Amino acid sequence: MRLRDGLSLPILRFTIVVSLVASCAKEGSFRFNAPITVDQPAPFVQLPLSAAVYGRTRSPDLTDLRILDGRGDRVPFAVLVPRVAEPLSIEQQRDAVLYQLPERPAAGGAWRSPVEVTVQGDRISVTRRDGAAAGAKAPGRRSGGWLIDLGERKHNEPSPRGLRMQWSGPSEFTATFGFETSDDLSTWRNGGSGQLMALASAGGPLTQAAIKLPADPGRFVRLVWADPAAAPVLVGAKVIADQEQSVALDPPAELVLTASPEPAGQVGSDGATQRVVHFDLGAVLPVVEIDLRLPPGTRIVPVRVEGRTGLDQPWGGLGSTVFYRLDRGAEVNPSPPMAIRASVRYVRVIPDPRAAPLEAGRTKLVVHARLASLVFANQGQPPLVLLAGSTTEPSSALPIGILVPGLDDERPRFGRATLGEWHEVAAVARADESARKVAAIRPWLLWTVLLAGVAALGFMVWRLARGDHSGAGGGGA
Repeated sequence: MRLRDGLSLPILRFTIVVSLVASCAKEGSFRFNAPITVDQPAPFVQLPLSAAVYGRTRSPDLTDLRILDGRGDRVPFAVLVPRVAEPLSIEQQRDAVLYQLPERPAAGGAWRSPVEVTVQGDRISVTRRDGAAAGAKAPGRRSGGWLIDLGERKHNEPSPRGLRMQWSGPSEFTATFGFETSDDLSTWRNGGSGQLMALASAGGPLTQAAIKLPADPGRFVRLVWADPAAAPVLVGAKVIADQEQSVALDPPAELVLTASPEPAGQVGSDGATQRVVHFDLGAVLPVVEIDLRLPPGTRIVPVRVEGRTGLDQPWGGLGSTVFYRLDRGAEVNPSPPMAIRASVRYVRVIPDPRAAPLEAGRTKLVVHARLASLVFANQGQPPLVLLAGSTTEPSSALPIGILVPGLDDERPRFGRATLGEWHEVAAVARADESARKVAAIRPWLLWTVLLAGVAALGFMVWRLARGDHSGAGGGGA
């Protein structure tokens, strides 16, 4: 029992030391602070966050941030995440070519095409049967119908969604039509029907000039008037298509990084990873695009890109691509950025073993990351300060809808602020380091306590067994 009591004393002392270190680490203190300068005052001020802020937070969702004024009072704030890109349709117009149809065929007959189509490889040329080139002005007389050539569509062009007709007269009319579509002038698909009209009114002329086309209409449209006598004299048509684009409402931040040596023991032994170029982003960042800025000269670099959040984490694949730079004298053509969606701190680029290695000292990584902002109420006594790096303090950020009720209306009126240089609180840094050391040795201490307990228990069993054996021997005497 004395041995058990003797073991209990150092165990108790260790428990007290761990408790003291833990209580010190749990103090409501922040390790880093930086001054905030309001450059453009407004009731609500936006402070863009840099990668340096992400590098000093303890939480990937920025919950350990706080803003204080000159008296030490809290300033209400919210985290404003970047808005996602919005789709935008941009109307595009180009000229169509009109050909008058011949007279209406007899009942059951087929329209005779006013043009001839010649196919040469993947190109189609269209000429009038009377010898006039495609695109020549159609005669100004009325016709029973029109053949409309929408033109050859490139592989990256959107499909036409409609036609906007143009006419020279009369000033008022209503004309009903039906139309068909075709790719080759031999097979036709019903497209529907509609009306073109022009009416005079006290408020100005009223016109209906649009024809809605079906999806993937082909190259040719054959329009036939229900009553040619009531039809206008067409002089032209515009092909209408919608080009879908993505508009970045909050463009991502751009970081340009130089290569850094990968920590010792981290690079693999295979030949591919020996050619790796390693980059440290400084913090775990929400990355959306990366690009390589290559040295001057024509360079073709097929690569594999990997990333991870920490040095103790395995590498994960982010994708493969070909970065290039093509020098054509005064013109330089770089490769497009590589799109990714990942939160990483470390990125490494591994060239294909069949390609030349990268020049690490002359190659830079361009990172586009969607970094958040802070929006705070412009209140309190200056100067303001931003705190970061606490492991225990609860989040003090408000939901953006509570801080700024009319966010969409207020956003264009936000003021602007910038962040100064960061300062580290030495006492908190020492406490963090002590807590880190204790955490590092805690598993070994726990094993020590467990083994000591097992040893003490074994000793007690041995003593009890020895005592019983001594008692049994004395009774026999």
